[in-house]
Amino acid sequence: MKARLRDLIIERMQILIQNAISHARHDPEIAQRQASLAKRLSTKYRVRMPYEMRMNFCKKCKKFIVPGFTARIRLGRSDVKSIRITCKFCNHTYRKIIKKQASKGQ
Repeated sequence: MKARLRDLIIERMQILIQNAISHARHDPEIAQRQASLAKRLSTKYRVRMPYEMRMNFCKKCKKFIVPGFTARIRLGRSDVKSIRITCKFCNHTYRKIIKKQASKGQ
């Protein structure tokens, strides 16, 4: 695939995800539709979606989630610093590790 086409697809996906985030509060159906179009673009043209866009999708039900509106975000309080994300559609909770703790024996 040509680099120009790949850049164009990534740009289109970014526009769709940004529009979906802005529409999520007052019209969630349009937001879901725009996010699914962005996901379909990445699969059709076999372009990997950047991490910033991928983290807006639930890992279990694959729906578009907006932090604070369709997902709950909590900070972990254990030794391993992490963020817990709970999808409000399927209630699935998963963690993203922020920083690994250095070993205390050394």
